[in-house]
Amino acid sequence: MTALRMAVVGTGALGRHHARILSQLAGIELVAVADSSPRAVAETAERCRTRGVADYRELLGAVDAVVVAVPTFAHRTVAGEFLAAGVDVLVEKPIAGGVNEARELVNLARRHEALLAVGHVERFNPALAAARPFLADPKYLRVERYAPFSFRSTDIGVVHDLMIHDIDLALDLVAVPVADVQAFGVEILTGHEDCAQARLTFSNGAIADLSVNRVSPVVSRSMQVWTSEGCVHIDLAAREVKRYARGTRLKLGAGPLEKAREPGADIEKLKQELFGSYIEVHKPVVTVCDQLTDELLSFTDCVRNRQRPVVSGETALDAMIVAGRVLDQIAAAPWNAASAGRRLAG
Repeated sequence: MTALRMAVVGTGALGRHHARILSQLAGIELVAVADSSPRAVAETAERCRTRGVADYRELLGAVDAVVVAVPTFAHRTVAGEFLAAGVDVLVEKPIAGGVNEARELVNLARRHEALLAVGHVERFNPALAAARPFLADPKYLRVERYAPFSFRSTDIGVVHDLMIHDIDLALDLVAVPVADVQAFGVEILTGHEDCAQARLTFSNGAIADLSVNRVSPVVSRSMQVWTSEGCVHIDLAAREVKRYARGTRLKLGAGPLEKAREPGADIEKLKQELFGSYIEVHKPVVTVCDQLTDELLSFTDCVRNRQRPVVSGETALDAMIVAGRVLDQIAAAPWNAASAGRRLAG
């Protein structure tokens, strides 16, 4: 098998991990890493035993595929140049700084018959994979994503930084159009929204409540999904899944309330029996894996076999469109509108 020639553009917090993994994958030749920072590119190139370049344009025509992990504002320019050259691209999330730029990248990929994948790495979370068999036809989703301030991605707000993951997951799981969006958010440190809440109402009546905070004293990455069969709790950080569903006794009509009404009923015992005897608790086995490695393996497999990526440019564009509606609602909030007015007046 001919080695796939690849490069990584951007050797920051995430790009250097892409480079490290690619340098260790069989069938991959890491041709080079690129970054405008001499120190960052030199360190990553040495660690990955490859060449470092300051100008990514040197790699046009020298690679089959590229990972773009530069700041979001540069996604359209950098990824766009590779796509225009017919090079397959995995660009980190969000796909671009806005809907129009995202659409331009999608159109470039189509025009030049290049693959465009987007790094929504949560799609490769093993806890989500273990839970998927129980997530058919969801009625309600509640997702929380809280993180301490990282001093990274300050060129975008928390909607494009963190919530975009959960918008993508909600669109994938519900799989019907979003009919309505309600949202609010507040700025804490960065000049953009750092904390946000959104409610997505889908055309089939399903609802997704999404809560994000990137200036949080606690870490939380969790999802609850309610279906007609029960509730699934997914801890995306700890990679644990619990499924709660009606047990056989409930399905047969032998409920605990009837027993509680009997003379001399032992309520405390019924409480202890509720989960297990009446409501079954199932803990699916979660496979140990590295999400970023699985994402890169999936992308390189798509490149070799010319298959649609798990998160294609079109899929990421759909998430960006919904994110844009969330940001419109945040901007329309009275306190944000008033702040904007004062800034313009000043």
